[in-house]
Amino acid sequence: MLKKIIVSLLLLSAPLQAAVLETGTSTDVSDKQCIECHGVKGFSAIDEIDGRRTKRPLDVNLPAMRESLHGELKCVECHTDIKELPHKKENGKYLRLQTVNCVDCHEKLNPVAIREKTKPVGRGANPRTKTPDVVINTKKYSQSIHGDPEKDNNAQCSTCHTAHYVYKSDDPRALNYRENSPQLCGDCHQEELTLYKKSVHGAALRTPWKGESTTCTDCHSAHDILEAEGLDAHRIVTKNCGNCHEKEVSSYMSTTHGQLAWLGNDKVARCVDCHRGHDTHKIDDPNSMVSSQNRLETCKECHEDAGDGIVEYRPHGNTSDFEKYPAMYIVGKFMVGIVIIVLIFFYAHSILWFIREYKERTVVWYTDNSRSIPVHVKPERPHSDKHFQRFSWYWRLNHWALALSVMTLTFTGMAVMYPDTDWAVAIVNAIGGPGAFGTIHRVAGVIFLVSVFGHGAVVLRRVLKNKNFEWFGPDSLLPRWKDWEDMKAMFRWFFGKGKQPQLDRWTYWEKFDYWAVYWGAIVIGLSGVVLWASPFLLKFLPGWSFNIATIAHGVEAFLAVATLFVVHFFNNHFRPEKFPLDTVMFTGSWDLEEFKHERPLEYARLKESGELEKHLVEPPTKKANLIFHIIGFTLLATGITLLAMVVVGFVKHGLV
Repeated sequence: MLKKIIVSLLLLSAPLQAAVLETGTSTDVSDKQCIECHGVKGFSAIDEIDGRRTKRPLDVNLPAMRESLHGELKCVECHTDIKELPHKKENGKYLRLQTVNCVDCHEKLNPVAIREKTKPVGRGANPRTKTPDVVINTKKYSQSIHGDPEKDNNAQCSTCHTAHYVYKSDDPRALNYRENSPQLCGDCHQEELTLYKKSVHGAALRTPWKGESTTCTDCHSAHDILEAEGLDAHRIVTKNCGNCHEKEVSSYMSTTHGQLAWLGNDKVARCVDCHRGHDTHKIDDPNSMVSSQNRLETCKECHEDAGDGIVEYRPHGNTSDFEKYPAMYIVGKFMVGIVIIVLIFFYAHSILWFIREYKERTVVWYTDNSRSIPVHVKPERPHSDKHFQRFSWYWRLNHWALALSVMTLTFTGMAVMYPDTDWAVAIVNAIGGPGAFGTIHRVAGVIFLVSVFGHGAVVLRRVLKNKNFEWFGPDSLLPRWKDWEDMKAMFRWFFGKGKQPQLDRWTYWEKFDYWAVYWGAIVIGLSGVVLWASPFLLKFLPGWSFNIATIAHGVEAFLAVATLFVVHFFNNHFRPEKFPLDTVMFTGSWDLEEFKHERPLEYARLKESGELEKHLVEPPTKKANLIFHIIGFTLLATGITLLAMVVVGFVKHGLV
């Protein structure tokens, strides 16, 4: 036990010893000698600044200093320029000592980390270490506006911690104790202190029996003090507001205001824009910017042309409180319900399909060193020298436009939906800020809507011109009774209770993919247009309609990502029969034998009618096939990467 105590003391004292050795402060000057003068109460020096003589206290309360965090230090360990007594003189006057450099000393603690108690490690392994908090805070201070010597409001360490009586921040004797911080900060920020004392946050200092007050360091932090109007300062304050107002900040970050403000858009409302930074009042206080008397005027500070209905916007609305936000609650639960049902069904569908197809692979026994190992291999089907033309060039071009626009929308939209993830902030900064990001998102949105509804218009025109078209025939994408029977047969096959169904031109999962795009285009497109045109629509629509648009837009986009980059990718590329890639949407054609296997009913019908020959084409060249595979793998990798980014955001913040 004694050995452990000695080792601990040596470890704790090592940083200070290292600092003393590096600065070369070996001297014979003792604390007793210093106290002979500085221990006298009232001991001071006379400074003359601009012809005005002022007294500078130099006395030290030794007992109080000994109780502080620096109590074990010798005077010369901080005042390293003292080599002899009395102090040096010049022109008959004592030279003023150098300012103590707290930063250098604290940063030198970094190489010698504090040992943590851990489980035994293997021989030769390095023990785990932890960087002392003082080092972390010193670095934060050095990068802050207070630590910048070029700034007028530069504050030295001693300004907030004093020079000799440095106590822990939770010690009421500390100058920086949280309840002392308003007066401490107010010595420099007098106007802010005056406003703060009148606010709801400062009221508890006068009436502590009502509850604990919020002080300067609770909102601004102690060391991360940045430019008040800067983006980083906004993020720090917003995050710190959430320490007390967790639900309010969470709901704010789900709105357009919170999302875009976090990413750097300075034209949307931040916490301090609606609640003021220091002159904060309760909502029902007539002096509050968001009171019923002042709310319209506050909103019109940004939305000058908005109608009176803007006050119905819910800046802190959520989907879990039916009494306060019934419309948001209903829409949110409805949209989330769709997500849950769709994902449960199709994720289960994909898993069962994978298991069944994998089991039906051919088993080959591989012999090695007298051992026989079963190896599943993909069944080889015969290849044909002819291909079946499934998609013409213009439908493939439409698919390209759709795929690229969706990926771009995911890339830009999910960064806004999950703005405080590291990847979102990094991407927005790399692109050029939220302005450029928004432009890219809206351009991609227009391409997406034109691709979807332009395709629908062309198809509808062709169908209407064809008088013999069967609306519920095999060539129609409308759901029909056979789709239901195929789906039931597919599930029986999944569980080994029957054969795989004979499929026609369009399968039930392809029809789901097709119509899901239209559902998504309507929901995402309509809500997106509402948000895009909000400066104009605010004149006519009630404020809560924009809350609804934000919920619908985000949840439907999440559903699109979770199905397209999982279910759609699996159905067309990742299931065992297709893995690793199906190039039909790139080449436009299938190997004839593959077509015969995948769509036996369509093959039989076309062959019987004599139409099959009209659809046969030459297979793509090796060079074209290589190019299509490179493009295909690139798109798949992009989609999976986007999915991973969205999963990170979802795990951190959820859906609504």
